[in-house]
Amino acid sequence: MADDWHGELRHVRGAELTGETSQTSGMTRLEAISGKTVGSSKLWTGKTLVAPATNSGDHHHGETETSIYVVSGNPVFVFADGEDEVRLETEPGDFIFVPPYAPHREENPGDTEAVVVISRTSQEGVVVNLPSLWAPVDRP
Repeated sequence: MADDWHGELRHVRGAELTGETSQTSGMTRLEAISGKTVGSSKLWTGKTLVAPATNSGDHHHGETETSIYVVSGNPVFVFADGEDEVRLETEPGDFIFVPPYAPHREENPGDTEAVVVISRTSQEGVVVNLPSLWAPVDRP
């Protein structure tokens, strides 16, 4: 029985992840831990798959902070710095931090699927798709 001090742990099996979350072209987000799946109030965690030779659309994740862990493949994370496009090339075991409202995209130039685990400071999979990395971003 749960009380104010002892919460119930929840187990989400890999086969139970759902794609019923916000999506961006060129990638598939699978939701594991969220307000919808386990009742979390401050956390969203899921897995993203990027097929070989594919780019996601440009997007940001609103006011949430995002942590990305590279499980497999060599995805590239791209963002704008002034007029320059910056490319962060990764390998399995690497982490990426995405600050709130930062436009970015994922690319998979390799010939195998890239798999990453994502955690956000939200109970929802917040995604705002953009026409480019330099598009204006509405902030509150």
